Amino acid sequence: MYFTVEEENLICLYHKSDRRRTAAVRAAMPDMDEEMRALARQTLDKLDTMSDADFEA
Repeated sequence: MYFTVEEENLICLYHKSDRRRTAAVRAAMPDMDEEMRALARQTLDKLDTMSDADFEA
């Protein structure tokens, strides 16, 4: 599974060292506009389906 550049940037903004720590994205969603919320949902869907090993790779 691959992330788009936009998804990778979002992950880097919130914490890229550990898949589970990127959950901070969820906490920020109420403050995002609709376009950013859609990107966040798309990114979180991918993160939720992958393992830590896949994320590290």
